[in-house]
Amino acid sequence: MKFKIIGRRYDLTDKIKDYVEKKLSKLDKFFKDESEARVVIGTIKDNDYIEATIYAGGMMYRAEASDREILAAVDKIVDVIERQIRKNKTRLEKKIKRDATVDNMLLSGTPYTDSEEANEFEIVKTKRFTVKPMSSEEAVLQMNLLGHNFFVFKNQDTNEMNIVYKRKDGKYAIIESIE
Repeated sequence: MKFKIIGRRYDLTDKIKDYVEKKLSKLDKFFKDESEARVVIGTIKDNDYIEATIYAGGMMYRAEASDREILAAVDKIVDVIERQIRKNKTRLEKKIKRDATVDNMLLSGTPYTDSEEANEFEIVKTKRFTVKPMSSEEAVLQMNLLGHNFFVFKNQDTNEMNIVYKRKDGKYAIIESIE
């Protein structure tokens, strides 16, 4: 696993870097190809925090944790990311088995219904709206007027679909698509 460890308002020591690399390297057993970890360590008020994002096999796993002791926060994120990987792996295995069952049923002419997956990702509402070109500042204003925590808009500068959202720290961010 390749590591990029960044300190924000935090003095990164070799001991902490080695501990982070050692702990996150335990997750290598889940990845067949080369994986990359981006880790940000910092301090907010009296707590240390860590954000870790792992890119592997076209998937992205992300966790963040805070604690008075940075080493405890590292342990927390490793547990969270490992749970995410196991959950994703289980879903993937279920999908492969389901697809095999569907193929067999189609060959035999038996009707197939999958109530288990329908309940897991049930879409309860579809919303349609017109999208007009606007600046990102106007999109933030619209989002706040509607009382939402995100807003989809067409960026007048790039003519691309964007999403503006309010972050946990109260600031705003934009999601842009890359092709």
